[in-house]
Amino acid sequence: MEITIRDGGPDDIPVILGMLDSCVEWLVAQGRTGQWGQKPLSENPKVAESVAGYMETGSVFIAEVDGVPAATLTLTDGPGSYIPPVDEPERYIHWLASDRRFKGHGTGSALLAHAVEETRRAGVSLLRVDCYAGDDGKLVRYYESNGFTRAEAFTVGEKEWPGQLLTRRV
Repeated sequence: MEITIRDGGPDDIPVILGMLDSCVEWLVAQGRTGQWGQKPLSENPKVAESVAGYMETGSVFIAEVDGVPAATLTLTDGPGSYIPPVDEPERYIHWLASDRRFKGHGTGSALLAHAVEETRRAGVSLLRVDCYAGDDGKLVRYYESNGFTRAEAFTVGEKEWPGQLLTRRV
């Protein structure tokens, strides 16, 4: 099994939405609907707009396993509107997701390592990401296992979606 990382583009939007749908299906099967709900994210026009919007302002990367798209991550110069900006240059991770058929293959960690290298190559020392912090907290621990440190907890929206901001100095 070989993991390669390539640049993504607009033609990859259906592939990325498929990966997100795979994640939702996997989470629903575990009874963990707090993060992204129960419906495929591809059915939500705001999700496709978000994926395309970050793609326009940042860089999309696709991890492939033996040539098959397996995971994705988008790297931009700043967070979404619900996270306060910082007063230094940064890179910010959006939409890290994998096709759950490739769970355990290390594609997410490979993309996070790639984001670290891209951040370093840009001469930037701060890499940030936010994630769902509810349920069992596994997602927060996943980022911690990849070198990130908890920075600040937050909530979003009327439903008070629980989030965690994490940072990594590179």
